[in-house]
Amino acid sequence: MIRADEVYKYTLRKIKYLQSVKDSGAGKGLLAELRRGVGKHPGEMPELWGFIFVGMPDELFEKKNSYRFEFAVYTALTLYALHCQGSDREVYAEGVSIGQAAAALVSSDDDIPRVMNRLNLVVTAVSPDDLAYYLRGLIQLIKGCNTGLDHAKLAKEIYSFSNNNAANSIKLSWGRDFYRSIYYNTKGENKNG
Repeated sequence: MIRADEVYKYTLRKIKYLQSVKDSGAGKGLLAELRRGVGKHPGEMPELWGFIFVGMPDELFEKKNSYRFEFAVYTALTLYALHCQGSDREVYAEGVSIGQAAAALVSSDDDIPRVMNRLNLVVTAVSPDDLAYYLRGLIQLIKGCNTGLDHAKLAKEIYSFSNNNAANSIKLSWGRDFYRSIYYNTKGENKNG
């Protein structure tokens, strides 16, 4: 069985490659192709197969859950490309969860319900397809506030999402990260007492 850590490592390797070529003509073209793949399945974008599959460990081609692996990597990389669009700074931020990134959208207490509604759509997704769809909307908001995200970690979470126990744990961690980021200042003091 494919381990979620393999998804993380493989996605991170692809992100590092994208970072290294993003300013070149070929890199910009690849990021544009990846953006065109947002919201689609890996099988619908043959022009991306080379990028997705080249360098994939041989054992992953033969695994029972290889489609889950491919879907998770593909979705995270297309969302990374979407996140990069129009940004002069690096959007990959190691360790930053979707909950923490969503919290960056909150500039006052009045923003919390609006942002929480968006995050709720993500955490109430019942399938990986739904999750990918709602993540797209949240990433579009996040890229507007110039905050980063760990897209490799996101790939790992998308991969694990098919397992109900893991999905519940992931959703809970996103909620925990969201509220911890909002309600604790840099000194670790709880703003709500």
